[in-house]
Amino acid sequence: MAEKLVGKASEFHDGDRRIVFVGDKEIGVFRDKGNFYAYSNTCLHQAGPACEGLIIAKVEERLRPDKTSAGMYFSDTETHFVCPWHGYEYDLKTGEFVGDRKQKLRSYQIVQKGDDIYVVA
Repeated sequence: MAEKLVGKASEFHDGDRRIVFVGDKEIGVFRDKGNFYAYSNTCLHQAGPACEGLIIAKVEERLRPDKTSAGMYFSDTETHFVCPWHGYEYDLKTGEFVGDRKQKLRSYQIVQKGDDIYVVA
């Protein structure tokens, strides 16, 4: 397994991402709420660039006690990234496809050495 320098942690802000190449692997590296996550940039649907689309809070529906809708809102706790080809959404913390949580993108380990961020692939 090789370590690839992604960049300086101080250069990343929450919501930032970078796409890096480690050999023949294309990997998306995200920063969210101070944590780093890395996933294969190959969508489970049709091999599109899964990590390159919109980053957005999960849309949730509030239900009243009688189970009728009280409206939609953005989650405070769950963030998704969306493959730009066909809209497959993935959980930023887990890499799971939110339409079927049994499916998920390959994840990669992140190592921080001082201010340097590496992905291990």
